[in-house]
Amino acid sequence: MVRSEGRVAALRRFPVKGLSPEALDAVEVEPGRPIAGDRAYAIENGPSGFDPERPAKLPKVKFLCLMKNARLAGLETRFDAATGRLEISRDGALALSADLTTEAGREKTAAWFSDFMGEERRGPLKVLPAPKGHTFSDTSKGVLSLINLASVAAIEDFAGAPVDPLRFRGNLDFEGFGAWDELEWVGRDLLVGEVRFRVVDRTVRCAATEVDPTTAARDMPVPRLLQQRLGHADCGVYAQAVTAGRIAVGAPVRLV
Repeated sequence: MVRSEGRVAALRRFPVKGLSPEALDAVEVEPGRPIAGDRAYAIENGPSGFDPERPAKLPKVKFLCLMKNARLAGLETRFDAATGRLEISRDGALALSADLTTEAGREKTAAWFSDFMGEERRGPLKVLPAPKGHTFSDTSKGVLSLINLASVAAIEDFAGAPVDPLRFRGNLDFEGFGAWDELEWVGRDLLVGEVRFRVVDRTVRCAATEVDPTTAARDMPVPRLLQQRLGHADCGVYAQAVTAGRIAVGAPVRLV
């Protein structure tokens, strides 16, 4: 039987591209926009050509990212949206505290990452704030990334090992549907609580999912497993808010 209702299991945003998520209990969403504060900063790995006057999506490899820089997963980061302060802990100890809303704070952060990244630097590092209306997401569409926990469980069966949903760096994890149901939703609408979303695309997984988000080890070939078992590397979908409103952990997810 095809299931038509589930629930939100987790909400999160990623204030700095490639770094730790911030768990959310609830969040307000706007039509055609990602979660406010998601991928609001990125760390340029050598000159990227990003123009803040004409912001455009650039390949993720222009920035520090888990696809190329697995060691980032070994950092525990916290970002205070109210103050703009980023804190980074390494091996259980505070390693950096800097205000990303100031040029001095961004330069301090770039200097710290320059030491931390070592030979993985392709040039000078620079912390870039997203201009108003822009996000350093992997897609130029104003979307949320949705992850079906049943599909993650199916990957665990493929791999014969536990799979942390954080490997997929989704904004919204949901449960209650069958594995891979979400891949058939493109073009359809979902109600998350009372907010309507349009599913606009599948999410093709990259080498970032190979990295354990706790140990930083590149220990599981997720895209290859998907290709071998399913003939594609898709897991999860992108959905765009059609109406404004509040979504919360535990809210029903209903297929329209």
